Amino acid sequence: MPRRDDLGKILIIGSGPIVIGQACEFDYSGAQACRALLEEGYEVVLVNSNPATIMTDPAFATRTYIEPLDRATLTRIIEVERPHALLATLGGQTALNLAMELKRAGVLDLWEIELIGAGEEAIRRAEDRLEFRSAMQEIGMRVPRSMCAETMAEAEAACEDLGLPLVVRPAYTLGGGGGGIAHDAAGLRRICEQGLALSPISQILLEESVVGWHEFEFEVVRDRADNVLVVCSIENIDPMGVHTGDSVAVAPALTLTAPQLQELREAARAVVRKIGLDSGGANVQFAVQPESGEVVVIEVNPRVSRSSALASKATGFPIAKVSARLAVGYTLDEIRNDLTGGTSACFEPALDYVAVKMPRWAFEKFPLSDRQLTTHMKSVGEVMALGRTFKEAFQKALRSRDLDVPVDLPTSPQDLRRALAVPSAERYDLLLHAFRLRLGVDEVHAITGISRFFLSELADVVGLEAEVREAPRLTADLLRRMKRYGFSDRRLGELTGRSEREIRALRLEHDILPVYKAVDTCAAEFPAETPYYYSPYEEQNEAEPVERPRVVILGSGPNRIGQGIEFDYCCVHAALTAREMGYEAVMINCNPETVSTDYEVSDRLYFEPLTFEDVADVVANERPEGVIVQFGGQTPLRIARALVEVGIPVLGTPQDSIDLAEDRGRFGGLLEELGIRCPRYGLATTAAEAAEVAAQVGYPLLLRPSYVLGGRAMRIVYGLEELERFVGDAASVSPGHPVLLDEFLENAVEVDVDAVGDGEEVYIGAAMQHVEEAGVHSGDPACVLLEEGVWCVNKRNELTWTVDLQPGQETALAYEYVVLVYF
Repeated sequence: MPRRDDLGKILIIGSGPIVIGQACEFDYSGAQACRALLEEGYEVVLVNSNPATIMTDPAFATRTYIEPLDRATLTRIIEVERPHALLATLGGQTALNLAMELKRAGVLDLWEIELIGAGEEAIRRAEDRLEFRSAMQEIGMRVPRSMCAETMAEAEAACEDLGLPLVVRPAYTLGGGGGGIAHDAAGLRRICEQGLALSPISQILLEESVVGWHEFEFEVVRDRADNVLVVCSIENIDPMGVHTGDSVAVAPALTLTAPQLQELREAARAVVRKIGLDSGGANVQFAVQPESGEVVVIEVNPRVSRSSALASKATGFPIAKVSARLAVGYTLDEIRNDLTGGTSACFEPALDYVAVKMPRWAFEKFPLSDRQLTTHMKSVGEVMALGRTFKEAFQKALRSRDLDVPVDLPTSPQDLRRALAVPSAERYDLLLHAFRLRLGVDEVHAITGISRFFLSELADVVGLEAEVREAPRLTADLLRRMKRYGFSDRRLGELTGRSEREIRALRLEHDILPVYKAVDTCAAEFPAETPYYYSPYEEQNEAEPVERPRVVILGSGPNRIGQGIEFDYCCVHAALTAREMGYEAVMINCNPETVSTDYEVSDRLYFEPLTFEDVADVVANERPEGVIVQFGGQTPLRIARALVEVGIPVLGTPQDSIDLAEDRGRFGGLLEELGIRCPRYGLATTAAEAAEVAAQVGYPLLLRPSYVLGGRAMRIVYGLEELERFVGDAASVSPGHPVLLDEFLENAVEVDVDAVGDGEEVYIGAAMQHVEEAGVHSGDPACVLLEEGVWCVNKRNELTWTVDLQPGQETALAYEYVVLVYF
């Protein structure tokens, strides 16, 4: 079918601020859609309130409105812009809910705006729990026994019919928000009241519990000609009862038999057709009883989702980009597959490797929070790893998490069994530990409900650990086998009493290096045209270096509190700028949600962990001019010194300058040398040294470790008891560096000055005053710009020139410069 020429201008709603359950993945999907629609010649009007996203960069839309995402604001924008269509399936639950609100208020009908991608009926059937249940029953699909409620009295009546435990699912919410599993009357009342309050239509579904069943997801795309493509099957290793965003997931599904896989594929197609998704992507979730094989449908998301981003990156099939083109009239056979070039998008991806997604939590920031994982999503980010086997991909994902604190493991089997019984952020570290303590696969399966297949794979990993410990020496064959199991050099060093560098030297001595395989979507049936790679330990290398000069850019890894989408913005700009300057841009990152891991952003993309080992191996393969570490946040900065020590050039800010800024002691010395006033301070590595500093400086004191992110382990202390309690924690997060204890200035005003320099001149983009007083981390307060304009200061601190913002330019220019230099 030809593209629609009656839709000249298309409105896209973004997802707004980053929240748990709605993060980088919608920046990725929205940016892809904007680019695709601009390439097709449409005017794109984007509304989003998040200044940290690359999606709100001026290059990604015809006009961008950085405005609140509410009905009143969108109505005013619609009155000005008069778009012909609204594409709401790419901005998460925020966009979907706003689209329905505009529809119910008559705004879309008044201005004759068409909902494309997913229409009103499809959204309502998928999101309204009662309508979804009825629709599934009409096509003969089994759903868990359930009842809808709009009041607490109706919820209590439903409980009498269904019994406990019950799963509570609010309508039109994100990430399981407001939901949970009720095991008793008190829990039922608490969860139902919360769910009714959070649901935009005050509706909850009370559903029989299928906790312990196995969970599968299917990413599906449908076009106007009723072609339905199953892009990817995803198996959640955690059984039902843990939200899919908090589950460790694997693609493709590994434990289904061929008949079961075909049954679920056909069921996913039937579900998407029944809800009436006109064109675009959807996510369908199933629960399968592990013994009987009984299947129930859990829910469907009639939009792109976090799982869609995972499926896109795991397969190389750009679901959001394809969905945008389908929404304007194309069919799947008319859309070119970018990765293979010679095929159309109607070819279903086939994987000859395994992708493992692993969430990342931030419970260390909130020690009093409930750490148990339930149907309400709690993770703040995720990583993905690719490998030839599940073992290899799993171990790569494990080290990609870049944890800030070590996992506390129980020492007794009894404590371990109790810990395993409760889903938690540490579950997979606990599973490996269980096999080290010689718990059997059957026992661990009985405790956790996790498939014996995955448990056996993890038990094999631990078995090889034991073999290495007992081996008289680390032979080349054993080392190669360990690497094929996904073991890092650091872990091998721990097992053999060597350092990471010694293991690396041994690998190089035996010529044991990874090769790089292309993600080609169709299991090598067609050659890959887009350089998008992962590393196994095999023979043939598909990522041979090219002749053009190139630079490697290190991404920021998984989202976490204090390191999120803003660093991806910077990495994307770095890649695009490097390409404009004639360099090949090589990106390394492991975050499947981000725009930086879109294969179109860089010339070469390596989906690898951001550790010294993995980065150094990519650099050895690419032989670049150097590595850029300053755009990916704290994660790349931590390995910069190790890269320099093995002779890898760091471009931009030199390693010594990074250390000068990050090491609290050296920075204090620099301030003294420059004669810049600062609070009185001292350095300490032990509680006794800290007490001596406190006696000299006085209380209150601010404890600040070096090389940390988002204020990790920083504390304001008012006395010796607090000081002794917290100084050890501060010292532990940055070993080898002293803790800075400086005088805390109460009732002080805090100002950020953001600048960029070339070694000769410094450009000051913005000075921002915090609304809150000093003592609130700079990432948390509201800020206001002190002056409008851009200033240039040379080494002598002389103002050489300024740029005054003209009327009408103020928002755009101030915003652009702040974002470019602030992060």
